Amino acid sequence: MRKSYSKIACMLLAVFFSIAAYSQAVTVKGNVKNSQSQDAVPAVSVTIKGTNIGTFTDDKGNFSLTTNQKPPFTLVFTSIGFETQELNVANADQSINVSFAPSSQLGTEVVVSASRVPERILESPVSIERVNRQAIVTAPAAGYYDIVANLKGVDMTTASLTFKTPSTRGFNGSGNTRFNQIVDGMDNQAPGLNFSVGSIVGLNELDVDNMELLPGASSALYGPGGMNGTLLINSKNPFRYNGLSFQVKAGMMHTDGRYRDASAYHNWAVRWAQKVGERFAYKITGEFIHAQDWLGADYRNYARLGTNGQVIPGTRATDPNYDGVNVYGDETTIDLMKNVLIPIGQQAYWLDPYITTLGRNRVINVSRTGYTEKEIVDPNTVNFKLGGAMHYKLTEKLEAVFAANWGTGNTVYTGSERYSLRDLKMGQYKLELNHKNWYIRGYTTQENAGQSYNATVTTRLFNEAWKPSATWYSQYGQAFLANLLNGRTEAEAHAAARAIADQGRPAAGSEQFRKLFDAVRSKPISEGGGLFVDKTDLYNIEGQYNLSYLTGNVADILVGGNYKIYNLNSEGTLFADSTGPISITEYGAYIQATRKFFGDVLKLSVSGRYDKNENFKGRFTPRATAVIQAAKNHNFRLSYQTAYRFPSTQQQWINLAIGSNVRLIGGVDAFRTFYNFDKNPVFTVPTSAGQVPTPYEFTEFKPEAVQTFEIGYKSLLAGGKVLLDAYGYWGTYQDFLARTLIMQATTGNPADLADPTKRSIYSIPVNLEDKVKTYGFGLSVDYRFYKNFVASFNVSSDKLSEVPEGYVSFFNTPEYRTNLTIANSGFGKDKRLGFAATYKWQKEFFYESDFANGTVPEIHTVDAQVSYKLPKMRSLIKIGANNLLNQYYYNAMGNPMVGGLYYVGFGYNVF
Repeated sequence: MRKSYSKIACMLLAVFFSIAAYSQAVTVKGNVKNSQSQDAVPAVSVTIKGTNIGTFTDDKGNFSLTTNQKPPFTLVFTSIGFETQELNVANADQSINVSFAPSSQLGTEVVVSASRVPERILESPVSIERVNRQAIVTAPAAGYYDIVANLKGVDMTTASLTFKTPSTRGFNGSGNTRFNQIVDGMDNQAPGLNFSVGSIVGLNELDVDNMELLPGASSALYGPGGMNGTLLINSKNPFRYNGLSFQVKAGMMHTDGRYRDASAYHNWAVRWAQKVGERFAYKITGEFIHAQDWLGADYRNYARLGTNGQVIPGTRATDPNYDGVNVYGDETTIDLMKNVLIPIGQQAYWLDPYITTLGRNRVINVSRTGYTEKEIVDPNTVNFKLGGAMHYKLTEKLEAVFAANWGTGNTVYTGSERYSLRDLKMGQYKLELNHKNWYIRGYTTQENAGQSYNATVTTRLFNEAWKPSATWYSQYGQAFLANLLNGRTEAEAHAAARAIADQGRPAAGSEQFRKLFDAVRSKPISEGGGLFVDKTDLYNIEGQYNLSYLTGNVADILVGGNYKIYNLNSEGTLFADSTGPISITEYGAYIQATRKFFGDVLKLSVSGRYDKNENFKGRFTPRATAVIQAAKNHNFRLSYQTAYRFPSTQQQWINLAIGSNVRLIGGVDAFRTFYNFDKNPVFTVPTSAGQVPTPYEFTEFKPEAVQTFEIGYKSLLAGGKVLLDAYGYWGTYQDFLARTLIMQATTGNPADLADPTKRSIYSIPVNLEDKVKTYGFGLSVDYRFYKNFVASFNVSSDKLSEVPEGYVSFFNTPEYRTNLTIANSGFGKDKRLGFAATYKWQKEFFYESDFANGTVPEIHTVDAQVSYKLPKMRSLIKIGANNLLNQYYYNAMGNPMVGGLYYVGFGYNVF
């Protein structure tokens, strides 16, 4: 009985203390509105001063904060773009209505990526650009990736409507592996295909909270890669941003019908986030894009000679060996005299004297008839994204997150060839624990190339399927000779011969064409088709600990590290993995120390990182920075940064046939044994007429590295209404990774190298012995003037110097580029109207790639939008255009002609 009484007494005591604790809890409620427009302000941080206790306003500006701390206390209200405001609470029943004043100063935003700890953008030790959520909503851009292109020093390579690659400081191209893209802490690069897919698989526009761009070297804190920059895209936390948001954009492309018929553009996005109590919140996002893609329509004649090819005069009508840049299948070519006409003379001896008069040593190159990109690549661009996350606060200081992003779609990509990515699928899944002082994160990237195919190779094989080249060229040669004997000119004879050889050629779009083309593109490359299979996975675990609360008296110390595994799985179609998946492991660790001297006058930071890949020696990359405050809001910055990257998974293990007797291979030692390079010698491939092949000597395959020095200045002028930012940098690249061509006699006899049928050509990655130097500058001015009007101007330049003779740099950036923007986020009655317009110019430059080399003309574009707010509906109507004046341009050889995109949008709860 006593035990029963004891249990009852304990239960009553527990209930008593629970009631007592509950009775001590205080709930404070209120609302926050914009002092100028009287609109509700969502996602405002509301905290009790001097504590970690806080909450956020919802989509209607309301907040509710429960605490055991009794009034009086002070609430602190903070949000980007507004002045920090404090309010004293005398009792829980007090009605709290905050009139939140927009900030009149620029440069007050906080950034994290520059040092991996929060700091004002004015105090960043390195160059950094930031795009907040308000800028994303009001920008004159159809998508948030387009905004990045207008930042200082940024180049954007557009391979298709939904495949865009930003980069900084040169060496640009589609899928640039020297530029990191990190989404919510996850590397967004497809681990097997080696290009970032943030515009295909990642966040939708409604879920992007902010973007931070680090131009230049950033490996010291972000690991391998990031030699030319790092872009971090961060999503909205469902605790802070909750409720329903959706956005609908409908528009039109190809309005003048120049390359395609006018077609519709659709973009629908939705986000739903809900906070369940004070501990749990979740979000679900989705986006669907549908359009007819831009078209690669460069039909100029191209002479292919390894990486030294060039645009030459001629058309299909004037050059029998015509090879159009965006025409596929015409890469197949032979010397008609050597391979057809002379053998005819040997068999029909009475024709031999006439053939001799044509010149037996004369070269008459003839190419197969190709198909244009419009004829072979499905223009139906589809992009479907799903995302979601669950957040749970284990304690006030510790939060657990499970997040997932998945996407699929069709797009087009330019690499060593032009690729049609069909039914591409990629998922990223993350589990992390976030604490005030530390985090630990594990994520995986799951990749599936779907029905993607090499458009160039597929079309060449398609030609072989409907009529083998041996038959086609035999018919061509006989018809050519017959027409010459009948008195026709050579040009007329070539035209007539092509007509004869092309008899039976399937017409593009016909049932015969589709059936045969689909049969070729759906067959794996390893089996003689154009399909590449890729189901590569990436697994990564990383963590970071901020020891500053222990070491703050000496210096702020930050440590971190990661462990990464690649599982390459292409079933022998892309990698040398026909016998099973290939595993690659990497690991790394970093440390950073920061200390301020003389108050806030001088801030010094030193960091270093060590990384190891199982196929390469370990690398150490240091960084040292200094920020000098000349006066309040006037800061100079100095930095020495290093960066490196291990060769990509493709540069290590690719094994891909890309043409007749040409194969891309990796640089690891296993290939030298597999292809008998150690026993059957290899030779250089001549790059110009008259050159003689010489024995090729292999060197150590190493990571590439860069060292950069930068000086910068950032300041607020005119009472905080003008933000000035300038930088200059110098960089030196060492062990630069490029490709070179080597050849090997299949007979083992070097004397047979002159015979194309008795040799194999390999493209291998190599490190260049000579150092390559770059330098450049950037300047931007932002001016906030009369009644919400903002004007922004930036100019930047990147140059290459001391390029070794005969070296193909792939620098691929204009010497100068500039952007000019004028905008107003709210004017007119109740400040409901808004607008923004951006003019972009870049100088012409010479573009180099494995696909094609040539001059990219200068670019002039105007992007613009006007908007109207509906405050009671919490909605925004937007009318806008990318490339308003429809000035078609391309920014890389072989890439599509990009014209105007015009749209009308309606967004609910988008701010």
